[in-house]
Amino acid sequence: MARLSKAKGKVVRRLGVNIFGNPKYDRLMKKKPRGPGEPKKGRVRQTEYGRQLAEKQKLKFAYGLSERQFRNLFFHAKKMKGVTGHNMLILLERRLDNVVYRLGMASTREQARQLVNHGHVLLNDRKVTIPSAWVRAGDTISAKDKKTTRDLIRGLLADNSSRPVPPWLSVSKDDLKGTVSVLPTRDVIPTIAEEQLVVEFYSK
Repeated sequence: MARLSKAKGKVVRRLGVNIFGNPKYDRLMKKKPRGPGEPKKGRVRQTEYGRQLAEKQKLKFAYGLSERQFRNLFFHAKKMKGVTGHNMLILLERRLDNVVYRLGMASTREQARQLVNHGHVLLNDRKVTIPSAWVRAGDTISAKDKKTTRDLIRGLLADNSSRPVPPWLSVSKDDLKGTVSVLPTRDVIPTIAEEQLVVEFYSK
């Protein structure tokens, strides 16, 4: 898991996008008016390297990866057939912690990671405590058969009911179970960053 040295709110404001998906950060995107007598700050021109770095940081922080994890994932995507940037996003979406988050079983990816780490989530009816595990088409994700866990997941599903579930996933709130119907494609993955700039960052 990537450790943020600054408050998440500051990271969101600096990068200019709510990468954590938490509604409480949306208000930070609104530009604050300058106070009385406060001098107008000049706009800092961003270099091409700066743009590439910023886009990489957006994805790394959003999915909660360390630099080493993110770099390894990129080079894995590069070896795959197809467009490297698309492969990278698909691999990020296929992470077990992200799938738990997308299903609405967690309010944030960080919370999803904790649920997986603590054994509250089953993958194909088996306990898996590795958040970075990649799911496959046909896999099922469910709550552990324990009252406290099931009550927790049921409450989270209710709290996150307004968040749409991606078309490549399906969820049964009664059974507290989600299914990977098909693997995701680039067109169904929300755009957080310009992935081509991330590819250029690591291709130097």
